[in-house]
Amino acid sequence: MPHRRLGCTELSVSPICLGTMTWGEQNSEAEAHAQIEMALDAGVNFLDTAEMYPVAPRAETYGRTEEIIGSWLRRSGRRHDIVLASKVIGPGAFPYVRGGPKLDRASVIAACEASLRRLQTEVIDLYQVHWPQRPTNYFGRLGYDADGSDGGVPIAETLDALAALQRQGKIRHIGVSNETPWGVAEYLRLHREEGLPRIASIQNPYSLLNRSFEVGLAEFAQRENVGLLAYSPLAMGVLSGKYLGGAKPAGSRMALFTRFTRYAGAQAEAPTRAYVELAREHGLDPAQMALAFVHARPFVTATIIGATTPEQLRRNLDSAALALSPKLLRALEALHQQYPLPCP
Repeated sequence: MPHRRLGCTELSVSPICLGTMTWGEQNSEAEAHAQIEMALDAGVNFLDTAEMYPVAPRAETYGRTEEIIGSWLRRSGRRHDIVLASKVIGPGAFPYVRGGPKLDRASVIAACEASLRRLQTEVIDLYQVHWPQRPTNYFGRLGYDADGSDGGVPIAETLDALAALQRQGKIRHIGVSNETPWGVAEYLRLHREEGLPRIASIQNPYSLLNRSFEVGLAEFAQRENVGLLAYSPLAMGVLSGKYLGGAKPAGSRMALFTRFTRYAGAQAEAPTRAYVELAREHGLDPAQMALAFVHARPFVTATIIGATTPEQLRRNLDSAALALSPKLLRALEALHQQYPLPCP
């Protein structure tokens, strides 16, 4: 699996990144460790987690995913084999996290130090801001009606705290997530004008059902070398086709949790069916086609995949070797014109 440079850093990462948000909820510790081993055997060296994982988040499982990764690192002794990414959460309904999380200096530093303890490592290779402090467009929010405030914590304070962690050797590089074009521009401005660290990546949703990243952010990613780490490339499994017709397979995310509605409902049904049928017309697995489309985009550094079974993980890993034909790519663009943004 050929690797790619992460932004302007010295890090070389696989084009597939192993996502971990099911570990500690849908997957046991043993299953999670087996996933890491399978991914490493396939050439993956990039692992992404977050302090709030597993998902769906709750107080009883907060931090459990990082603990599972930490136990694997301790047992295996293979810390040098992976590029490890984690995240600090922004504001929200998490009263059990530091009394209500913020992205001020004290909170960012406390979050990172707690993650390091759970991960049982001395340094996090890529530490990301999970979502902004300020009210803005993320998690599918349409229409901009925020008041223009910084949410009580300016980006400069957040980035300065991350710079302190970098100087202390606790993190190597910095990334953002669920960001907007203005947010990326501000982080880059603070790097140029204030000498604060440069962001290496942006982790946002991107899939055949949600190509909103292409408007504004894709140009930033490519021109400024802030590559996309694409999450939900299968739209939470929807693009596999397993939820068509209202199906909810036992044990699946949609069956277990009612909160995941971003890619559910009538607006997703017709385009999903069209993409699934197109894949089958070309003799392809629908999930692999959807992943291969994301892998090949010039502004994507890595595609974050997740799985709950070894079979799912194997299929997702195999998508790295799939190259879509020009004819199929034209057909995908035609469907995109027909269904331009069904699930933002």
